[in-house]
Amino acid sequence: MCVGLPLCIRSVDGIAATATNGEESELIDLSLTPEAGPGDWVLTFLGAAREVISPDEAQKITAALDGLRAVMQGGGPGEAFADLEAAGPQLPPHLQAALDAGRTTG
Repeated sequence: MCVGLPLCIRSVDGIAATATNGEESELIDLSLTPEAGPGDWVLTFLGAAREVISPDEAQKITAALDGLRAVMQGGGPGEAFADLEAAGPQLPPHLQAALDAGRTTG
């Protein structure tokens, strides 16, 4: 399984960038995100930036990863998934339309 990690770009040198998660710096490839620059958050997979993301999205991904790490170590997720819990479960639009129309299987 490949997990995307949000990193903040600190400096750029051609198609390479130094980026940080707040604790550690690493060199990443910007070939797929040439528009990314210092101060931008990117979602990285295996050392390559795949997408420029908002600071809010980076924070949510980091919180979710922290929550998963806590659960794997025997703790609770804390507030890591509060944004998902607040939304509650939702049907995909086509299933919701069928339910609203009274078409159910049973």
